[in-house]
Amino acid sequence: MANSVEIRESNPCDLPAIKSLYLYAFPDEELLPLVMDLLQDATVTTSFIGTVGSSIVGHGIFTSCTVAGMTSNVALLGPLAVTPTWQEQGIGSAIIRNGLQKLGIEGVSHVYVLGDPAYYNRFGFVPEANVAPPYPLPTQWRGAWQSMSLGNAEPLRQSELSVPQPWMRPALWAP
Repeated sequence: MANSVEIRESNPCDLPAIKSLYLYAFPDEELLPLVMDLLQDATVTTSFIGTVGSSIVGHGIFTSCTVAGMTSNVALLGPLAVTPTWQEQGIGSAIIRNGLQKLGIEGVSHVYVLGDPAYYNRFGFVPEANVAPPYPLPTQWRGAWQSMSLGNAEPLRQSELSVPQPWMRPALWAP
């Protein structure tokens, strides 16, 4: 990663740049409404940005969730975006690592993600079979539903992830 990149928690002043980042990084996807809804409720999200000078070049969100019938603190990772010209320089990885470290300190036991296994397994994510996402996934996406335990967390029993309202859009869980 370039030495000039810094990772920090986002703040409300960052919103215009975060909006631009998602429009640039994902021009064909409708992630911006989800991102803006999640960022409006700081009680359920932890948000990190990567900056170069005064420019935001990366952003990631961790959303507090629950597992039905359990008291464990868990989180959902995503969306994660890096400006295309800054990709493959470790910015997304640094955002994820900072988030996982903070969540571990805060007592979060498990983190879930729906994403490319080839990318997320480098952080310790593995296919998730016990806790189902809030909507059924297409067959070709089942291997993309992953989790990792933070610390010495016990495996969770068969259940379903309960997510905040912004995540309750079926289109976010299907092609």
